[in-house]
Amino acid sequence: MAMHAAALRAELRIPAVRSLKEKRHRLRMVTTDLRRSFPAIGISEVDHQDQWQRTTIGVVAVAPQAGHLQRLLHSIQRQLEARPDVEVLEVGISHLEQP
Repeated sequence: MAMHAAALRAELRIPAVRSLKEKRHRLRMVTTDLRRSFPAIGISEVDHQDQWQRTTIGVVAVAPQAGHLQRLLHSIQRQLEARPDVEVLEVGISHLEQP
């Protein structure tokens, strides 16, 4: 049986924050919403941990069909772009190659 895996890397700006504590609170709201909408994903902050208004999150997903995986990743990207509290600066998607 085939398995398809990919990682989405999203660089975000959170303009309204004034401290790392506030940034972590806002980021927790973003990641909680993503986990609620897409329960099968893994998500973590992967860069810019010490900057107030900037962060990069990594999201990993696995699906039995490549088309399903693509739809899932694009839905995640659209949900991030639709949020009024963050600005999506850049998104990259890397696919795990099968042997």
